Amino acid sequence: MSINTCAFETALGYMAFARRGETVLALSFGHATEEAALLSLSERIPTSGTGVRAVAGTGADGDELVERLQHFARGEQVDFDDVSLDLSGRTLFQRKVLQACRAIPWGNTCTYGELAETAGFPGAARAVGSVMAQNRVPLIVPCHRVLSVCGLGGYSAPQGISMKQRLLSLESGIIGVLAQPGRDSLEPSARREVTVGSS
Repeated sequence: MSINTCAFETALGYMAFARRGETVLALSFGHATEEAALLSLSERIPTSGTGVRAVAGTGADGDELVERLQHFARGEQVDFDDVSLDLSGRTLFQRKVLQACRAIPWGNTCTYGELAETAGFPGAARAVGSVMAQNRVPLIVPCHRVLSVCGLGGYSAPQGISMKQRLLSLESGIIGVLAQPGRDSLEPSARREVTVGSS
């Protein structure tokens, strides 16, 4: 089955994603142009030997995922739990970390260490950071909600930490607190415990 790509404009810049059927393989965002979004996307798509057919611009009209991502970019609470993702080529550890990250609710954060523990790998904060840095589907797997114990941590999307701050601000409106040294997440009572399946 061929891979279809779609690029479109949002309040967070141009986004693009790749799908095979209804399964999302990769997503890029925060770009100044449609071309830049598609170029970044092409670097994220897992190589599989199948053809890639671009469906950009008007191809985005009426697409439900496009509309949801545009709502998200405007700061509206959106749930992507039902979006099918391609996690092929990922290790069991990586899949569990991505699944645990995906369960972090809108407006909530956790540290890399907390995410490691939730995924069943206490003490693996550094390895979790590597998984987040290689996340092929940001926003849908909300790696921007995972922070360092001493600050915001890194972010590999365009504009880096500035974009991470912007996303957290969209969701919580308290980025001034999040950015202060020693304050790396929302209050513990605001967090929701997440569980990860065995697959």
